[in-house]
Amino acid sequence: MGEKDITEKILADYNDVFADIMNGLLFAGEQRILPETLENTSIHSQYKAEDEKVHELERDVAKYWKEKEVELAICGIENQSVVEKNMPFRVIGYDGTAYRSQLLEERKKILPVVTIVLYFGTDRHWNSEKNIKSLMEIPEGLDKFVNDYSMQVFEIAWLTEEEIERFQSDFRIVANFFVKKRKNKDYIPDDPTEIKHVDEVLKLLQVMTGDDRYKEMFKKKKEVHSMCDVAERLEKMGIAKGIELGREEGKAEEKKASRVEFILRVLEIKGTVDEKIRKRIEEEQDVDLLDNWLTNALKANTVQEFEQELN
Repeated sequence: MGEKDITEKILADYNDVFADIMNGLLFAGEQRILPETLENTSIHSQYKAEDEKVHELERDVAKYWKEKEVELAICGIENQSVVEKNMPFRVIGYDGTAYRSQLLEERKKILPVVTIVLYFGTDRHWNSEKNIKSLMEIPEGLDKFVNDYSMQVFEIAWLTEEEIERFQSDFRIVANFFVKKRKNKDYIPDDPTEIKHVDEVLKLLQVMTGDDRYKEMFKKKKEVHSMCDVAERLEKMGIAKGIELGREEGKAEEKKASRVEFILRVLEIKGTVDEKIRKRIEEEQDVDLLDNWLTNALKANTVQEFEQELN
């Protein structure tokens, strides 16, 4: 899900959520992977390139499934509206270096590596290729000699209700949110299900939607127990923002009125103000321009001199 602070725990880091995602997406909801059978493994894969330097690739979350001796990984997409064209090459890089790391450890048994991509886009389907051969121009006659590599992309916002029901963790709440958000951009969260990992759910929503209001909720996350609470907080923040904007607009209007009054007073001391000029000054909305007119009014010896500068 893009760059993240290593001190922060993202939602999928929790074994209950990680297992739930894998069970829901790979095994149609069958509880094949139990949280207690997972243990953290390095999200960093190292390899030595031709320059003799050690390079490193990083996946978002990686777990070792002890029961079946499989390394599982999740790779998320940060921006919900942008599809990354070269993602298949990134995935083959992650998997390849994970296998290479095992070879460097001289393991007798090489563990299979599974990487899935979670796509949270709501504006469009993943409309880019999912295998590397389709992203290359291969000369005629060479196609059968070029090994292909495909990636598995799961479009969260396009899951069906049946697929969402397969999840048992906080990920069901998240998936439901993005499906509803895709169908209605103005969707107000109405899911009463209790959230277990509140902080991480809010962080995920903030990153994937780009809405900083979810970030503001971190400060008082103890008051959030479900998406209904989130909706209430969003409403309160909206009302507060509206009041703030109203105050700012009121101040601006007050400032404009005082400038207009001051300009007309200065001009009336110096002569008769033409009705057309008076109306122009009264209808002007640009406070900075009114400030310039006030300066000109103060400098002018007569109303006529001011009118000449005005034109």
